Amino acid sequence: MLIKAKRLTTDPPPDPDLVSDGGPPPAGAAAGSVAPGRSNNLWERSQGREDVSMPTNAPSPFVRPYRPADREAVADVCVRTALDGGDSRDLYPDLRLMPAIFAEPYCHFDPDLAFVLDDGAGRAVGYVIGTADTERFVKDFRRTWIPRLTDRYPAPAAPPRTPSEEMIGLLHHPERMLVPELVAYPAHLHIDLLPARQRRGHGRQLMGALLNALHEQGVMAVHLGMVTANTAARAFYDRLGFHEVPVRDPGPLTYLGRATADD
Repeated sequence: MLIKAKRLTTDPPPDPDLVSDGGPPPAGAAAGSVAPGRSNNLWERSQGREDVSMPTNAPSPFVRPYRPADREAVADVCVRTALDGGDSRDLYPDLRLMPAIFAEPYCHFDPDLAFVLDDGAGRAVGYVIGTADTERFVKDFRRTWIPRLTDRYPAPAAPPRTPSEEMIGLLHHPERMLVPELVAYPAHLHIDLLPARQRRGHGRQLMGALLNALHEQGVMAVHLGMVTANTAARAFYDRLGFHEVPVRDPGPLTYLGRATADD
């Protein structure tokens, strides 16, 4: 399974607020039995966190819903975190390619499940995006998203020869997101922050916003796929209550899931 691999730097010790998701092929949500209407404690707790490391005269970053004006900034974050958690422009010179696969379709089909970290001056410097129903998302991707892009990214007629051609192959195979072992986890997500915005609690805030929104929609659980070697990201997700979901032949990925509300 070909993926967009992302890895956080592992030089410092794993940090619970260091975040960039380990890869894109996703599909579902972890099963959880939580009463409808229950508040999401992770989100509530996250709102009380202070970014004490920021200068007192700097604008205060905050999490807010995505809006169409954020499209270019979200695409930029995607590009700058798409290669092992860092800048992917040298490997994928077409700056529309990675966002067209791993960011923009979520903002298009599920804008109510897209949240950004605003730098305090109106620019998105991180995001969390997802879908409540992976099966529906894949159908929409196949039916209406791919046709929008085929002129720019035609379906491959031969095996890929470049990293960009590998990604174009993923674009034309959204069914990769339908993993049988994840059928109990109908939602999935991606989360990315620019490196300068990591280690400040913002990843926890973004995740809390999405979990709360999913729970309010009646979705009981969610999953994500991450690069197994990304131990720092795994520590972050573990601290947020994610657990491993066994998948046959997962390739370089580990799949994690959790309930959308805290116990």
